[in-house]
Amino acid sequence: MRQSLGRILGWVASLGAIAASGNTVADEWSSYGRDSGGTRYSPLTQITPGNVGKLRTAWTYHTGDVSPARNGPRSGFETTPLVLDGRLFLTTSFNRVIALDPATGDPIWAYDPHIDKSLSFGDGFINRGLAAWKDPVKPTHGCALRLFEATLDDRLIALDASSGAPCRDFGKAGEVDLRDVANYRAGWYHMTSPPVVLDGVVVVGSSIDDNAKAEMPDGVVRGYDARTGKPLWRWEPLERPKSVEPSAWKTGAANAWSILTADPKRHLVYVPTGSPSPDYYGGLRPGDDRWADSVVALDSRTGKLVWGFQLVHHDLWDYDTAAQPMLTTLTLNGKPTQALIAGNKTGMLYVLDPSTGKPLLPIEERPVPQTDVAGEVTSPTQPFPLTLPPLVRQSLLPQDAWGLTEADRKACQQDIQAMSGTSMFSPPSLQGTATVPSHFGGINWSGFSWDARHERIIVALTNLPGRIQLIPRDQFKGERHGSFRGAVASQEGTPYMVARDVLRAPSGAPCGPPPWGELVAVDLAAGKIVWRKPLGRMDEVFPDAPRSAVGSLILGGSVVTSSGLIFVGGTVDRTFRALSADTGDELWSAVLPASGHALPITYEVNGKQFVVIASGGSAPIEEERHGDALIAFALPNDIAASTRSTARASKPPDPPPSTPAARPRRL
Repeated sequence: MRQSLGRILGWVASLGAIAASGNTVADEWSSYGRDSGGTRYSPLTQITPGNVGKLRTAWTYHTGDVSPARNGPRSGFETTPLVLDGRLFLTTSFNRVIALDPATGDPIWAYDPHIDKSLSFGDGFINRGLAAWKDPVKPTHGCALRLFEATLDDRLIALDASSGAPCRDFGKAGEVDLRDVANYRAGWYHMTSPPVVLDGVVVVGSSIDDNAKAEMPDGVVRGYDARTGKPLWRWEPLERPKSVEPSAWKTGAANAWSILTADPKRHLVYVPTGSPSPDYYGGLRPGDDRWADSVVALDSRTGKLVWGFQLVHHDLWDYDTAAQPMLTTLTLNGKPTQALIAGNKTGMLYVLDPSTGKPLLPIEERPVPQTDVAGEVTSPTQPFPLTLPPLVRQSLLPQDAWGLTEADRKACQQDIQAMSGTSMFSPPSLQGTATVPSHFGGINWSGFSWDARHERIIVALTNLPGRIQLIPRDQFKGERHGSFRGAVASQEGTPYMVARDVLRAPSGAPCGPPPWGELVAVDLAAGKIVWRKPLGRMDEVFPDAPRSAVGSLILGGSVVTSSGLIFVGGTVDRTFRALSADTGDELWSAVLPASGHALPITYEVNGKQFVVIASGGSAPIEEERHGDALIAFALPNDIAASTRSTARASKPPDPPPSTPAARPRRL
C-alpha cells in the first residue's frame, strides 16, 4: 500500500496508538544489528529448518520513494527497520521515516524531511536506518521514545516514535545542522548509516566522496545530547605527523560511514573508519594515516579515544573498515571471553579485546610489495591474522584467469601478465595493478552475524578482482582512461588521476574465477572454516555465464536464529534465502521484485514470527532493477499457531540505551 504524505500527518497519530496497543510483541529488533553489540542473532524459534519451506509473503509495503534515473542520482533501498513499542520503523531512500503496524504492514504515520534532491551524492539516494533512545526521565511533551535519523543533506533529526512529530526540544525544532566540518561541500559530505545512542549521547559519523580531491571534508565523529541536541564532543580520525610540515599534509575523510556499535558496560562506542583521501595516492598524507582504516573505541561520554587498532596502514586500495564491529562472547582456551570482531574489505578478520583493543588471536606484521611511483611511500608491512585462514583470494596469477570463453580467458591472462602487481597490497602503479580483492571487498558493509549455538561467525564475502591504474594528470586526455576503460576519479591536488573497475574480460565478465560471492562459517577459536557456500548468481548481469559461474557480489548482511537458520539477501539475483546454520545448505528462497541489498530483521508479534527485508536494488549497480518494497514473510496461521517460539522465555534484546545524557563538554 503506497502512501503520499507531507511533512507530518498529525491526524494519523491516534490511529497509530490504536494499532500499536493491539500488538503483543514477544521479541523486538531495537538496534541495527538487533542488539547494541551488533550480533544479528535472534532467539526466535518458530520458523525452523523443518518448516521454513512453508514461508509465504505476509505483507508488502511500497514507500513510493524510488529514483531509477540513469542520467542523475539513483536510489537504492538499504533500510534495516527497527521494531519497538509495537511498531515497525523504517527509512526510505529519500530519508522519509515511516511507522508501520508490524503485523499487517499498514501505515501509521510518516515524516518527510524534504531533503535536497538536486544534490549529487556519491552512492545515490540511500539510507540504512535509524537509532532509538528511551528517555529515562518521562517527558511531559512526548518523545519518550525518540528516533534519530542522519540525512543525506547533513541533518540529525529527532522524532517522537508515537506520532512522527519532531522533538521540539532537540536542536532547532527537532534538527541539528551537521555541516560544521572543515572543507565542507554539499553532496560530497552526507549521511547514509544510522547513528548510535549510548549514555544519552547520539553519536554520528558521515559518508564522504573521498576520491575527488586530496583535501576532502574531515571525517569527524561527533556526539550530541540526545535530549537537547547540544554538541558534546568531536573526534578527528586523522592527525598530521609532527615530522610532516603543514603545507605537505593534504588529506581528509577517514570517515565512519558504516555502522557503529555500542558497549553499555564499558561506555564505549566502537567506530569503523574508512580510507583517507584520496584513495589511491598517498604522497600528500605520509605515514600510517592513523586512525583511518581502523576500529577505534571512543568514550561515549567525552569522545576521548580509549584505544585504536588499524587494519590497513597507509591505505592505497580503498580497503575501508566497512563492516560493523561485533561485540560478542566466545570460548577461548576453555573460558567464555568477551571479544570485539572487526573485518574489512581485505576479507580478513581480527579478534580484539574490547577493553584494550589488543589482539585476542595473534596478528603479525608481514612485509608487503613496495611502490615505485614518484612521491609515494608505502607502508613496509600490513597486519595479518596468524591463526585465522584467508577468507577470499589474495592473489590472481595469469594461470588463474577465467572467462566466459577461451578468448575472454586469454585476454584476462594477457592483462594480468602486463600488470605490475597482482596480489593483495600490490601498490597502484602507472602500469596498472590488480587489487585482490577489489574495492567491493572482501567484507563490505554486509558484515557478519553471530551463530551463538555453534560459536561461529557467518561472513558475507565478495570475491571480485579489481584493476587500478594511476594516470599522470598531464597525460590524461578525453576518453583515454589509461590502458583500459574504467571509472575515472580526479584525485584533484595530486599528480595523478586514477582509473578503477572490476578486472573484466572483453565480454564484461570478471577475470577472476567463481564463486564471486560466498557465505562462510568460521570457527574463530579453532581457526578454521567450517563451511563455505556460493551465494547467488549473476545471470542477469552476465546472461552468457555457464552454470558453473556461481556466486554474486553481495551487498546486504545475514541474520541467524536460535532455531538454526540463516536469512540473507544481498545478491544481485533478486533472491532472499534461508540456509541451514549447521551446513550452509539452502532450505528456502523467494524471488524479490528487486535485489535485497539490506540487512533483514526478524521479530515476533501476536504469536507469529516475521522476517522482513527491503527490496529495492543498489544505487551504484545500473544493471539491477530498482524498487521500493518492504516485504514481510511468515508461516501460515495454522502452522504458526501450532509452533510457538521459545523466545518468550528468552532474554529480551538490549533496549536502546536509556541512561541520562552526558554532561556537556567544551568543544
